[in-house]
Amino acid sequence: MHIGLFFGSFNPVHIGHMVLANYMVEFTDIDKVWFVVSPHNPLKNKESLLDQNQRLHMVNLAIGDSDLFKSSNIEFGLSQPSYTIHTLAHLKEKYPNYTFSLILGQDNLSSFHKWKNFDEILNQHKLFVYPRPNTPSCDLEKHPSVYLTDSPMVEISSTFIRNSISKKKNMAFFVPQAVWTYIDEMSFYKKKTAS
Repeated sequence: MHIGLFFGSFNPVHIGHMVLANYMVEFTDIDKVWFVVSPHNPLKNKESLLDQNQRLHMVNLAIGDSDLFKSSNIEFGLSQPSYTIHTLAHLKEKYPNYTFSLILGQDNLSSFHKWKNFDEILNQHKLFVYPRPNTPSCDLEKHPSVYLTDSPMVEISSTFIRNSISKKKNMAFFVPQAVWTYIDEMSFYKKKTAS
């Protein structure tokens, strides 16, 4: 089983995430995509970050009964900050018969050399890269473990959705329907945030 790991805050998960996950399953040799919900990225403003279990719940709502996708809270129990190399080691230990690849944006690839033990990740895992707007190419694109995909260019961001909700905009068609219902019921993101 070839699993594509899609890491993110998913604050909130939106249709762009689902489009990319769907593309990876249909147009690459990835069998399933696991949405790995990050507890807290130290580079992100914690003020605007919903509780990890609420974000995980929204991912589960987005996935519904699809057997192509799965949520993962593996990083909730790991020491912070979360390093991808540690998460991969835990996953390989827990699922020795699975092959794990990373799904990441072209913008993340350009800073991938700053990741902890990035060369070890590249030696042991494939990277499936989706295009991002206004991102220049980088040397790592030529690495044999890196696969540039022709997935649709998705310009929706969770930040845009949060900021729009805080301005009382209806974002119902930017997120899966069950996710929107939950956001609305819980009054998430209605207060103005800095990010």
